[in-house]
Amino acid sequence: MGAEPVIRLRELKKTYVVSEREPGLRAALAGLVHRRKSEVRAVDGISFDLVPGEIVGFLGPNGAGKTTTLKMLSGLLHPTSGELSVLSYVPWKRDPAFLRQITLVMGQRNQLIWDIPPADSFELNRAIYRIPPADYRRTLDELVALLEIEPLLGKPVRNLSLGERMKCEIAAALLHSPAVVFLDEPTIGLDVTMQRRIRTFIAEYSRRHGATVLLTSHYMADVEALCKRVIVIHHGLLLFDGELAALVQRFTADKTIVVQLKDCAADLRAYGEVLSCEDGRTTLRVPKAETARVTGRILAEFPVIDLTVEDPPIEEVIERVFAQGAA
Repeated sequence: MGAEPVIRLRELKKTYVVSEREPGLRAALAGLVHRRKSEVRAVDGISFDLVPGEIVGFLGPNGAGKTTTLKMLSGLLHPTSGELSVLSYVPWKRDPAFLRQITLVMGQRNQLIWDIPPADSFELNRAIYRIPPADYRRTLDELVALLEIEPLLGKPVRNLSLGERMKCEIAAALLHSPAVVFLDEPTIGLDVTMQRRIRTFIAEYSRRHGATVLLTSHYMADVEALCKRVIVIHHGLLLFDGELAALVQRFTADKTIVVQLKDCAADLRAYGEVLSCEDGRTTLRVPKAETARVTGRILAEFPVIDLTVEDPPIEEVIERVFAQGAA
């Protein structure tokens, strides 16, 4: 039998009631007496389970319902209907024992105090979570080493770069060694090097602590590096839940063939759609079913130096999923 789910959702819904009015003074005055209201379904009956130690990508375009779902999972929002449990707790009841085992990191929100060093904010978190001194020191030393933030601990937060501050934000969120980690765009705005460091840290933290991680990100490199499984939602509806490789297989009708020839002037337009041609390297898009036949013809008919067959970039696959969801 498989492991018991750490996170369990069944037909989870969140609906907001919003006021509407036409632009203009007349409509504004009329709205004081008769307000028109409509319902917005931010999350519309999604269901899934996460087991201990999983790192799962939670994907969708802006407004899909990702952040709303994370807020319900962490107890910040009460769902309109459906069932939800995290670590066998009902999140919106905000049980202290539950809060000590989860964390929510939002790339566009700060928890560190702006005018004091991170070390002082860390001490505040130690007191809030009532972490025993020995456990706190051990965990802090581990996080400082993994995130390489020793030189930053004594600097006021306002003097840190975005990447430095994000690393300290993550450390602050993990000082109580949570078993469940919700990450909402943790690498947003960071340069490529810092994104890679954050990804490496997340993978290592999950491995060491057996933590379950639910990650939202618009950077597909984050998802490819960390997540074997992805959950895709659009307009609050669940479109896909499964392995990332299966998502690529299901929503990819084409393959990309990259050919390097001795004859740089060779014209390969008869073999597929030419995406680019430079420095003797031609990139073709061909139907998946035609890949073997086309590569065989090219190898037989041209002096090939190198040839590779690839799936389309994951960003392109995800765009196709979203387009299908919109349709």
